[in-house]
Amino acid sequence: MLKELRPLKLVLVSGKKDHGPGEHDYPAWQIQWGQLLAAASNVEGTAAFDFPSEKQLAIADALIFFQKGAWNDDRAKKLDAFQARGGGSVYIHWAVNGDDRVADFSQRIGLASKRGSIRYRHGPLTLDMHNTDHPIMRNIDQLKLYDESYWKLTGDVKNVTLFGTSTEEGEATPQVWAYEKGAGRVFVSIPGHYSWTFDDPIFRVLLLRGIAWAAREPVDRFNELAPLGARLSR
Repeated sequence: MLKELRPLKLVLVSGKKDHGPGEHDYPAWQIQWGQLLAAASNVEGTAAFDFPSEKQLAIADALIFFQKGAWNDDRAKKLDAFQARGGGSVYIHWAVNGDDRVADFSQRIGLASKRGSIRYRHGPLTLDMHNTDHPIMRNIDQLKLYDESYWKLTGDVKNVTLFGTSTEEGEATPQVWAYEKGAGRVFVSIPGHYSWTFDDPIFRVLLLRGIAWAAREPVDRFNELAPLGARLSR
């Protein structure tokens, strides 16, 4: 007999679209991935704009942020309480932005960015994988995308479980990682600038596994979702 899946509550957090067509389309992603995750068994997904509500923070198993990130004392207090009770968080692309509070933010997600102090590049992006014995990374050796990389992030890479790096200016730079703070789990993906990236089948598997892991679920919980709408060829 198959083990019944526990009810899982996810919150998808978007923000105002801030780039051109097919770029940083947080509202479209929130709709599309809300529908995708709702297709999974025993999953309840709700939407939030900018930051989760008090009620969402109280009941969510995991928060998924795809927006222009921001950080302040109020968010720090609320997210610290959420992580302390074992809540998981996922940050995609510019959600890692901490502005002038970048050092403080990096203590919650491992590594963070500040506009004006990081480097970035759009174009072909090869991710070389690390810690491939981790459940999230099973059978993923390399990922090729057309997206945007960030580097010169704030934080200590020794504090994260590094999953993917890209070579920028001759150095391996962190692009995908996991981070644990107290009882909370965090999964971060810098790729996600372009909407098409979310339809790449390998990226989709990686992100779905990261969401499940952050929520303290088996990483294969969302396997049935991976091919839905993904770019697959015969």
